[in-house]
Amino acid sequence: MILATKSISILTPCFNEEDNVREVYERVRLAMVGLGNYRYEHLFIDNASTDDTFVILKELAEKDRNVKVIRNTRNFGHIRSPMHAMTQTTGDCVIGIVADLQDPPEMIPDLVKKWKEGALVVVCMKTGSDESGLMFWIRKQYYGLVERMAGIETYQNFTGFGLYDRKVVDAIKSIKDPYPYFRGLVAETGFAHATIPYHQPVRKRGITKNNFYSLYDNAMLGITNLSKVPLRLISFAGFLGALVSGFLGLGYFLYKLIFWNAFSVGVAPLVIGMFFLASAQLVSLGIIGEYVGQLHTQIQNRPFVFERDRINFEYGAGEPLTTSAMEYRAAEPQP
Repeated sequence: MILATKSISILTPCFNEEDNVREVYERVRLAMVGLGNYRYEHLFIDNASTDDTFVILKELAEKDRNVKVIRNTRNFGHIRSPMHAMTQTTGDCVIGIVADLQDPPEMIPDLVKKWKEGALVVVCMKTGSDESGLMFWIRKQYYGLVERMAGIETYQNFTGFGLYDRKVVDAIKSIKDPYPYFRGLVAETGFAHATIPYHQPVRKRGITKNNFYSLYDNAMLGITNLSKVPLRLISFAGFLGALVSGFLGLGYFLYKLIFWNAFSVGVAPLVIGMFFLASAQLVSLGIIGEYVGQLHTQIQNRPFVFERDRINFEYGAGEPLTTSAMEYRAAEPQP
């Protein structure tokens, strides 16, 4: 047997994915069979699922030491949980694959190939998606907005699916952000990257765990983490509003002096102006509040998660898998 010189960590966050985790495991294992000469670990972090996700993961871990499992004490959200798992990986590189199978595990060999060619970051870019056309368009516009507002180059249509060399992982860990915008952190490190285009498939089973609040939270996190532009816009809007109000006030005053008896201002302009000013103040306070909230989170500096269980962490990354499909099927856990 040829000794492996590199190890790979596959990272899969999950929450209530009992219908998908077994297939994710099998497809990742089959992809690693094709690579052959690499040790690997497949780390699942379960965000306190309320279904049988952890039960299935425990069964897989009992039959395959390559599988490592962390179960959180509660649901810590879709941002903190994956980041904690990344800090627990041991491979020479880390590949993030979501549990809903919208990140095709069959792309693992392509990612590793780019890594072997020297890329420290391999970014999978969505060129299309089987999701709603409107949602794909909205996401695309958002990524474009973030890039225009950010002070650094970001990656368009990048969901986090990709490969990260250990140097990149260590750099991200050194930032010590308790509530990070992961895609922004990857861009912040500035390491050389390669891009692989792919078409994102639709979720086959189960329902997405991303509700409106989680999508909004992630969107605002991306903007406030990478840009001060919204704060500057508030200042510019204040100056512009004061300037416009001054000219309007002067115009009304002169018009009243010229047409003193014929011109009646009335209450409508006053009421409209008050509502406009109140709305502008609320929007401005909301934007400022997002930044204050970020500071509040940073000051608290809480750990990403608290763990309830961890399985197979006493073992290192497993031996290289055989390239024999027959031996793979023989080693495959039975349902």
